[in-house]
Amino acid sequence: MRYRTRLTAPAAALLGTAAVTALAPSAHAAAKATSKAASGDAAPGAETLGDPVYPSLGNDGYRVSAYHLDLAYDATTKLVDGTATLRIRTTQALTRLSLDALGLDIRSVRVGGRTATYEQVDEKLRITPARTLRGDTWTTICVEYGADPRRVLTHTAWVATPDGFAVCPQPNSAHTVFPCNDHPVDKADFTFRITVPNALRGVASGTLVRTERLGGDRTAYTYRSRSPIATEIVQITVGEYVIKDRQGPHGLPLRDVVPVARAEALEPALALTPNLVAWVEQRLGAYPFETYGLLPCNSDAPDAFDFTGLETQTLTLYKPNYLLQEEKRIGSHMMHELVHSYFGNSVSPATWADLWINEGHADFYGLLYRYERGWADSIGLTTMEARMKNTYALGDQWRRDSGPVASPNEANLFDGQRYLGGVLVLYALRQLVGEDVFGTIERTFLDRYRNASAATEDYISVASEVSGQDLSGFLRDWLYGTTTPRMPGHPDWTVTPVRTARVAPQNRTAGHHDNSATL
Repeated sequence: MRYRTRLTAPAAALLGTAAVTALAPSAHAAAKATSKAASGDAAPGAETLGDPVYPSLGNDGYRVSAYHLDLAYDATTKLVDGTATLRIRTTQALTRLSLDALGLDIRSVRVGGRTATYEQVDEKLRITPARTLRGDTWTTICVEYGADPRRVLTHTAWVATPDGFAVCPQPNSAHTVFPCNDHPVDKADFTFRITVPNALRGVASGTLVRTERLGGDRTAYTYRSRSPIATEIVQITVGEYVIKDRQGPHGLPLRDVVPVARAEALEPALALTPNLVAWVEQRLGAYPFETYGLLPCNSDAPDAFDFTGLETQTLTLYKPNYLLQEEKRIGSHMMHELVHSYFGNSVSPATWADLWINEGHADFYGLLYRYERGWADSIGLTTMEARMKNTYALGDQWRRDSGPVASPNEANLFDGQRYLGGVLVLYALRQLVGEDVFGTIERTFLDRYRNASAATEDYISVASEVSGQDLSGFLRDWLYGTTTPRMPGHPDWTVTPVRTARVAPQNRTAGHHDNSATL
């Protein structure tokens, strides 16, 4: 029997009282919403946010303040019934608006409590409210739908497992799990209510705030985020899990979500997290969220997802077998994913062309950690200087093959140029301004854009401000130039002439993230 979950009384109470920050006009949403006059001419909202890499992604005419996702998993059919309730603020008068949605069986849509008409076109859910929405007003959108985690789609965030599922939405697939404004510039607060058979556990990003024992041998788990989340790093998982709690630095709660049958074998890897957090806090400041941990989801299938780990907020997704290796083979990449809590999660990319900020920083600190621990990297080098000299020599070739560091397209977005190429840019900046100033730039950038999104130009502006010199020309040459600039402090370093063929490790694998130099 399939159980259909709607917005129940307990969930409604959560939205209306305890989670007032999730549905009230929150500060981060209000700050980023640019309102037009309420009396302006009403029109359909644009079905794009104009991203240079994914031009069809996202929707305009409104911004989302909060999502409440109420999902029920049926272990017999392996299907999901869902209700997504969005609190939005209009930025113009709207006769129609759209959400991103793919592979979802839409059953009903309500806007402001009134039934709305809708149609699904390509990857958009077009919604026509019963009444035109005035500009600069708040309302709710409620979508009831069904989903099949095993459905074959052109792209999907679902990771089907023998006992349930996990999700890996990055970069553009959150809308295969729930209808949303699927772009990192529109971050929002989240609550998740996950109903599962008693033998399973439902877990999501954030903190567990309620457990409900229901009829039919079912349990509902409700999680709430204390900080806004970009749709591409939401985590929702169901399976035969045990929750392993431990304490991090300064009392930070750490929780790992581990397959019951593999908990003992995975413990050595999970026990590494407290020291990893302590190391990164010394360099980037206090960990920015309420909790952290790992989710080794219950699947090692090669096609489960096409990368080693994904930094879903507060709960990094991994394949279990990867974490069964010795520390020197996994510690650097565990640091990479942890650093994403700062660069990528706390501060999200304003567009997907800004991905180098995420991946360059994650690899930069991941490599620093590796070399400090005395572990040779994948090509046998043992210092950052040696690795950067090697990377510098490949600079012009990589710019030819994958474009400049901050100029990706959809096909090469996750090439090594965004990872190790981004590290090279940060290394050049540190060489120019010195280690102390560089550290201040990093922390200032993180503080200024915490819980928001930032563009490459924002990073350049902070670097110039903190250093006391105009670094715009220097950094733009490194980020957008078609040839590799001279490396400060290393006039003897040379760039190898460009060849016709691509040069490894520019794109070592078909999947993204596995181009990280920390592997």
